[in-house]
Amino acid sequence: MLLEKAGNVADEVAELQLFVQIVNAGNLSAAARALNSSPAAMSRGLGALESRLGVRLVTRTSRSFELTEEGQLFYERCARIVADIAEAEAEASSKGDAVKGMLRVGAPMELGRRMIAPIITDFRQRFPEVQVHLMLSDAGLDVIDDGLDVALRIGLPADSSVIAKKILSAKRIVCASPSYLRKHGVPEKPSDLLQHDCIRLVRGRRVMDTWLFQDQGKRFEVIVNGTLSTTSGEVVHDWVRAGKGIALKAAWDLQPEIAAGTIIQCLSEFWCDEIDLFAICANRQHLSPRIRAFLDFVARKQPSFFSSDSEDCNYGSSSPTGIGRRRKTS
Repeated sequence: MLLEKAGNVADEVAELQLFVQIVNAGNLSAAARALNSSPAAMSRGLGALESRLGVRLVTRTSRSFELTEEGQLFYERCARIVADIAEAEAEASSKGDAVKGMLRVGAPMELGRRMIAPIITDFRQRFPEVQVHLMLSDAGLDVIDDGLDVALRIGLPADSSVIAKKILSAKRIVCASPSYLRKHGVPEKPSDLLQHDCIRLVRGRRVMDTWLFQDQGKRFEVIVNGTLSTTSGEVVHDWVRAGKGIALKAAWDLQPEIAAGTIIQCLSEFWCDEIDLFAICANRQHLSPRIRAFLDFVARKQPSFFSSDSEDCNYGSSSPTGIGRRRKTS
């Protein structure tokens, strides 16, 4: 009888966790991708929960859903319960030394594919009892909303309650292919960019057309224009390689090609703004051993992807003291 009750409780907890993950994902398809499942399975699980409770929790449409009033109240309570369970599990597992379990990691598309995915492969060889799910997106993944253990993202999130560790810093540099520069000329000063076809990155509804420079200690902006823009940093890179325009990219994306001469850095005497890669974790009292092991592993491993004599990339500390709570800024 006790075993049967324990099984029922475990099933009910799993239903609550599934419901929170579906709501955080925003729709059944996104939840299915995050959990390596199918929308049909997500729908069945949600339907079973509604049947058990005898109340409709969401109003479904073909592409998304909205929480009912009962669903919103239930979600708020469930989110607290699921967070408490995760906290309890992390506290318990932190007492031991075993590095095992599921690790969910999010990263930008280009950096995640080129650098983080190989690091994860090496991490799995070092810690074979860890299963890793890698989610790639240029939208700026959120460690809470996207149900991640670690979100590797550019810049700090708006949420001041998370834990943040800076992994890597680099300059943004103006770059183009040799074929583009032969055809259109090399810009000699930032204002020359006004005469060039600049490839612009888009974040949300914001076009990143304001490029920052510095000359003799004075910082200034140039508002560029061009015929191509995209939400994908990887597409920007492809267009630069293909000679379609001139772009502003992080040095960590370009170093191998700049060394090979297939992409040329422009305006190198004018310092551009820096870009930081942070590892973001939920603000828990106890980080699980697998999360701590992964953060340390990334910090130790990623410098090998860049030349040791590079002056454009700097690396975060690999010591545990590199992890700290993000503080609010005035």
